[in-house]
Amino acid sequence: METVYQPFYTDHEFQSLIERIHPPRVCIDNDACRDCTLVKVDSANKHGILLEMVQVLTDLDLVISKSYISSDGGWLMDVFHVTDQLGNKVTDENLIVYIQQALSDTRRRGGGIPKELQACLKQEVKPCYVSTEYTAIEITGRDRPGLISEISAALYELRCHVTAAVAWTHNSRVACIIHIEDGIKGGPIMAPKLLAQVHEKLGSVVDAHHESGECRSVRLTSPAAGRTHTERRLHQLMYADRDYEQCQGCDESCRRWNGCTKTHVTIEACREKGYSVVNLRCRDRTKLLFDTVCALTDMQYVVFHAAISSKGTMADQEYFIRRQDGCSLNTQSEREELARCLIAATERRVSDGLRLELCTLNKMGLLSDVTRVFRENGLSIARAEIGTQGERATGSFYVTDASGDEANPRTVELVRQEIGGSSLMVYKSPNGTSRASSSSISRTSSGEVEERAKFSLGNLWSQLERFSENLGFNKS
Repeated sequence: METVYQPFYTDHEFQSLIERIHPPRVCIDNDACRDCTLVKVDSANKHGILLEMVQVLTDLDLVISKSYISSDGGWLMDVFHVTDQLGNKVTDENLIVYIQQALSDTRRRGGGIPKELQACLKQEVKPCYVSTEYTAIEITGRDRPGLISEISAALYELRCHVTAAVAWTHNSRVACIIHIEDGIKGGPIMAPKLLAQVHEKLGSVVDAHHESGECRSVRLTSPAAGRTHTERRLHQLMYADRDYEQCQGCDESCRRWNGCTKTHVTIEACREKGYSVVNLRCRDRTKLLFDTVCALTDMQYVVFHAAISSKGTMADQEYFIRRQDGCSLNTQSEREELARCLIAATERRVSDGLRLELCTLNKMGLLSDVTRVFRENGLSIARAEIGTQGERATGSFYVTDASGDEANPRTVELVRQEIGGSSLMVYKSPNGTSRASSSSISRTSSGEVEERAKFSLGNLWSQLERFSENLGFNKS
């Protein structure tokens, strides 16, 4: 009979008492490592806190190259190795103060970052395509060329102004979140009649070309300060849409992962401690840790220990987990579903092909105009992120041809000229890595590139012992 390990964070009053007696401690250490900053967190534990901490760091555009996670016994001790996108340490004093306070407040406030904390950086800390002040539309369904163009054209026809939008495609499915305001009066759409028209119109667009009984959805939500993080919500939408069902691991010939750059997931039992051990290996990229922890958290798994590292262009992640009810993964079907979901979580943000960066004056119907040009020239959008910064609209589109192959450069140049040569920049984006990932590369004092060595959970305990002895409030 399986031993069930009782979850330790069910009594919220006791949890609150522990937090008041022992508030979270966050240390930013720039001395321990030559090529990165160590962010160390010592705190009472709760379900989802790991994801909240990773979210704070990734929203600051920081790269997490390594991490040690340990949270047995109701207490967590986590260490994150971070750099900026150029591979530099975090040295800005305002940013250091923000990280310390945000990680502490995230622990107490459940993920919300107060505006007074953001003021210390003199900027808003969130992607430009995130909005909590306008009406949000969540759409899922079958992907097809021109779908985003049809959706944005329908919104323009109803005099709705798109203030932010993000869309992912994976396994022939699409999920997008679009923030809109009243194009005439401004502000969120409050009129029930217009909301009903928007819902009906978009429902007709999404229903086109769908077969009877096929899953699709259109949902409108009112402005709310506590909205789920946009990228986490996209993961939830695609998971609910079951985009993971077609995901399969590599065959036995790749079982040892030698030289293979595909995503590998293995799940084994650690019966002595009642854990399931998840090992994931895939191509390294930014926000990879956020995506995999999202999948585990939203599937109601608890991460007790983890070791995250990268070597060259590849990343290795090892998680010791249980279900939230205290049980390990018992059945083969449960393990297979988790493996498929983790593969899907790593693939959703990956986009081959060309990345087109947009920066132009914001105007009513801009998204409709840009995506119409894409559609008329046979370009299909694989992923998109667009938002507003003041009077300007900025964002990126990952495009392929209608068959999913790389777009013809001459076609892309024609599109660029039609939209405005200075408004649209073209970048090659192999395997979704639009920026050079600094998460796995460091430089010696002579300037030579050296790869960081892989580590596993086997040496975690000595690391955590030194961490717990040296954790403090001093920052360098």
